[in-house]
Amino acid sequence: MTQSNHRRERHRGPVTLRRDAVSAATADQALLDSAGRPDWKVRDSWRTLRILSEFVEGFDTLSDLPPAVSVFGSARSAADSPECEMAQRLGAALARAGYAVITGGGPGVMEAANRGCTEAGGLSVGLGIELPFEQGMNEWVDVGIDFRYFFVRKTMFVKYAQAFVVLPGGMGTMDELFEALTLVQTEKVTRFPVVMMGTAYWSGLLSWMRDTMLADGKISAADLDLIICTDDVDEAVEHIVHADKTLAAEQQAIRSSGGIAD
Repeated sequence: MTQSNHRRERHRGPVTLRRDAVSAATADQALLDSAGRPDWKVRDSWRTLRILSEFVEGFDTLSDLPPAVSVFGSARSAADSPECEMAQRLGAALARAGYAVITGGGPGVMEAANRGCTEAGGLSVGLGIELPFEQGMNEWVDVGIDFRYFFVRKTMFVKYAQAFVVLPGGMGTMDELFEALTLVQTEKVTRFPVVMMGTAYWSGLLSWMRDTMLADGKISAADLDLIICTDDVDEAVEHIVHADKTLAAEQQAIRSSGGIAD
């Protein structure tokens, strides 16, 4: 057996596949690929049960989490990169403030945030995903779940977080950033902080949003107010804590007046 074959491994939900049992396709690809359309009535109907089971597993596992913050960033960042150093300090600061840290459970920025949280005595959560290239759950995760379907995993990132912090990353990080902003902008979720860390990295995107999207009327000025961008870990955590306390006070005021807090 060659060393490369020995290392071939994929997690598909609760299932671990190795060597020749590893297939090139993922569960998301099988669900969304139109090539298999003729047999959708048979396969997709049964597939809904597997999707449901992932929701049940996620809700059941994460329902007892303390207040948490979802942290996103690149899996490709080197351990000694500025963003990983920042993520580790962020994870520790969030833990000291009483928050669990939720990441995608992979390497790079995610691992650094999980490590900082764990070393500071906090609860470190990893929500993994089946990919054509296996990342694996990093060693600093205390509670880890591997998902087949991106949309189930995304629900867990949002449902159990009081805030999102986005560090430098690629396509996946962009997807998570703009999904969070869209959910808050459209009031699909209770307003919560979205913090971008790494001003040099994000300045070009924020300038484009202001000078092109806003100037062309595609977004409003209030939409840009949904974001703060900083290099200061303490400022980021203070912003999250303040927003959390403000929301709690607003909900308490609604209850006290006889209304219903959403």
